[in-house]
Parts: sequence; C-alpha cells; structure tokens
Amino acid sequence: MNKKYQNFLKMVIYQIYPRSFRDSNGDGIGDINGVIEKLDYLKELGVNAIWMCPCYKSPNDDNGYDISDYCDIMDEFGTMEDIKRLISELHSREMKLIMDFVPNHTSTSHKWFQESRKSKDNPYSDYYYWFDEPQNDWESAFSGSAWEYDEMRGQYYLHSYAVSQADLNWDNPAVVKEMQGVIDFWINLGVDGFRCDVIDQISKDWEQNQNMFGPRLHEYIHALFGREEVAHLFTIGECWCQDIEELYKHTAFERGELSTVFQFNHMECGRESKFVPKTPDLREVRDIVIDWETLCEEHNLLYTLFTDNHDQPQFLSRVTGYSKLRYEAATMLAAMFYLLKGVSVIYQGQELGMTAAHYDAIEDFDDIESINYYQELLKTMSPKEALEGINFGSRDNTRHPMCWDDSEYGGFSDVKPWIAVHSEVKTQNLKTDLASEKSVFRFYQKLLKLRASSDAILSGSLQVLSKKEDRFFVYVREADGEKILVICNFEEPSEILVEDVIGTLLLSNYRERKEVSGLYAPYETAVFELK
Repeated sequence: MNKKYQNFLKMVIYQIYPRSFRDSNGDGIGDINGVIEKLDYLKELGVNAIWMCPCYKSPNDDNGYDISDYCDIMDEFGTMEDIKRLISELHSREMKLIMDFVPNHTSTSHKWFQESRKSKDNPYSDYYYWFDEPQNDWESAFSGSAWEYDEMRGQYYLHSYAVSQADLNWDNPAVVKEMQGVIDFWINLGVDGFRCDVIDQISKDWEQNQNMFGPRLHEYIHALFGREEVAHLFTIGECWCQDIEELYKHTAFERGELSTVFQFNHMECGRESKFVPKTPDLREVRDIVIDWETLCEEHNLLYTLFTDNHDQPQFLSRVTGYSKLRYEAATMLAAMFYLLKGVSVIYQGQELGMTAAHYDAIEDFDDIESINYYQELLKTMSPKEALEGINFGSRDNTRHPMCWDDSEYGGFSDVKPWIAVHSEVKTQNLKTDLASEKSVFRFYQKLLKLRASSDAILSGSLQVLSKKEDRFFVYVREADGEKILVICNFEEPSEILVEDVIGTLLLSNYRERKEVSGLYAPYETAVFELK
C-alpha cells in the first residue's frame, strides 16, 4: 500500500457536529471556541483528527448543508479568526482538521443562485440546472418533487434536497473552477482534508434517469483532488458505492481521486427502512464488514471503520435494541469495528455509549427531513404512531447536544439549547460515565491506545475464525510475527472454542479471562496477544 495511505491508517477521526458539541458563549448554540475548549479531551481519548460538519455561512434550513458562502464562517459559530485559531490549536497537538465540503448544492441564498435566477444571460446563469419544465419525476430526498419553479427566472431548478438547496451544474467549467477555488482557500489556511458530502451526485445521469454516478463524475472528482497541490490531502467521500469496481474508481491511489469513502451497507441493519425498525441481527453486520474488509485488502484500497454519524440514529440502539447491557454492547461494537484495518471514524457521544433519544412531541425535533416525513406519516397513521417512526429514524438522534454532565442542559450550555437536550442526559453523560466502573470512555481510550501501538491492528492481515452461523465474531490480525486475537460475542451466551492457542489478555469489557476458550457472556469482548 502507498506510504501516504499507510499513514492514513493511523488516523482516528472524531466527527463533530459543531452546533451541538459545546456552547462557549451562552447563546444555546455550539461554536468553534467550544470545540477548542475540548481539544485536550479529544487528545486524551486518543483522537488525532477531527471532522467538522459544515460551519460555513448558511441560513440553516438543513443545519449548515445549505451553504451561502463557502469562504466564511456562520455567525453563530464564530469568526474566521476563530477557525484559524482552531487550526493552530489542532496542529500544536499534532491533530488534523477535516472540513465538510458540500459540492453538490448551495443555498438559494448564495450569491451564485441569486445572480443565476435574474436572467438567462447573467454570468451565473448556468451555475445551476434550469429548465422550462421538469425534466423527469425525480423526488427530493426530503419529500416532494425535486423541481421547483422560480418566479423571477420563470423556469424550474433542480434541488435534490430542500427547496432552498439548489443543485450546482458541474457541466459548467466555471462551477468546477469555483469549487477548486474553495478547496484551495481552505488548504491555504492549513486544513488537512475534506469529507465530501454526496459527491457521487455532482454528475447527473439524465439518460439512466438517476441523480448520481453520472458519466463525468470521476472527471470532476479528479479535477478537485487530482491536482499536485492537493495531493497530500486526506479525502473521504459520502458515496453509495455498491460494488468493488465503483469503489476502485473512487479510491485507487493511482487515480488521484478520493482517499477512501464511507461504505454504508452495514448501516441498513436493524431497519426495514429509515423510519421502520426490524429485528436486528449482528451476524448480518459482521458478514458485511468482513466482505468489504476483504475486498479492500485484495484491491489495495482503504476501508473506513465507523458505526455512527450525523445522518443516522445511534447504531448501538439500532443493532442491539435498548439493551440493559449498554456498556457491554457499546464496547463490544467498538472492538468489533476499530480493531479491524481501516481509517477509524468516531461520532461525538459514541465514546460514551449514547443510545437513541425518545420524545413525546414533534416540537422536540428540528430536522427538516423528519418534520416533512412526519407530515407524510400522518396521512396514514395516528400522531402517536407517526412519532414512534420519527423517534426511531430521525437524524436529530445524533444531533442533540453533547452530554458532558448530568445538569439541566448536560454541560453543553448554561442556557436552553437550540434543540432539546438528550432524553437520557441524567444517566448517559461523560461525568456519570467516568464515575462508573463500567466506563465506555475508558474502554475506548484503552482500545485506541492498543490500536496505535500495534502494527498487526494497524496494517496486518485478517483471518476470520468464526463461521456464518455463529452468533459471535472471532478474528486474528497478524503482522511481522505479532498476532492479535479478537473475540466479540453477540446477544446470547456462547461457548467459544479457539483451538491450539495460548494468549495474554490485552483488553476485556467483562472480567479478567485466563483462558481464551470458554463461555462468553452477552456482548462480551476480549482481546488477546497470541504466543
């Protein structure tokens, strides 16, 4: 594997939703200075990079993913001086900053759109998709038609998401140049990489009638990141690559596109659809992860290890239910994922074992997708039934304020936050976790320290010892004579036999085990160095 990619395997990225991380100035909204306050906490956890969700100028119709100025900071979050100080503080701790880059669409408040809608001969006229009539029956990801009529222009424009998020026309070379300029602006400030939001949608496939993976997609990605001056960046794409061929096109080192992408297949486990649950089966999660891990190794590609993000309710709740064994389930999942080979990404609160929240009123939700879907559900079910679906699937589950302590507002702020505090703030918070003998944070801390110190875990081979029918996951990581055995039992007690091995226990979430083989409790995990 390329040396640069080898270094990326050492990355432990912590995703921050800045609006909900820490309020430093008492306005109920998280901000950049709040992030700076907590950098030592993240360093102590074992993190060496942060990914910041959008903090650019925005009307906030979609919580910052509707950008009105790519080269300035949202007023609520701070100033450009604050972001420069964040970069400096990160680098002084040998940590990196990964910015969220949103190339598919802008806010309709953006100067480009405001100019574009004025007339067909405006210099910005072709920055967006304009037609006299809708070109197809595409639906917005947030419900309703993806086409909106604009009175000023007298035409329809495409919006794959909210009406106020107009899709950029990347077939216009001026748009490509503008977006290259955005990348260069942030590189010059010292940013170390980008997470690229729905980047697979920047080229439309009109012939196949799909809003992604268009014929010029890789040309456009290469135009952004195939340039020599940005070759050092770490880039990770939000791309729905469903096969190894497409993954290779996106991430093979020699192609000069992305460093890696998020593979989302395992995120569908535990649900029929986004707002409809189904009985979870951790074997399904295990098998999907094994398949992609193996494929990436065979094709010399980087895999991404993650369970949570700002668009999904907590994975812990979805795949283990609301288990009384929250500590055990959270730590087992951590070992299951983060002792594999790949770039590690942790979402804020995940290191505390946060579960999904639950509310009795739609007014406790802010997410535009959830609110729109709630109105759709009311057409066929009662408000109570509709709210259950929203509680299960809402993106707000992971957007509630970070719970630093058990106070009224969770230590996030001294005033009422912009969105309801997590419903379990009294029991699920950093202060309570650290005071417990069963601390999820301390387990993560030990796990990440082990990961950083082991060549076998960072870059070794993978040998899976468990079978598909087993309700557990047993695997060995090996490099240069170092062998690490990882045992992750699922929801039922299991007798696990690993023949002909003698191991020294390195990490466990239950008790000090002297023998590798034996009876494993529900969600028990144990890590051994084999002799």
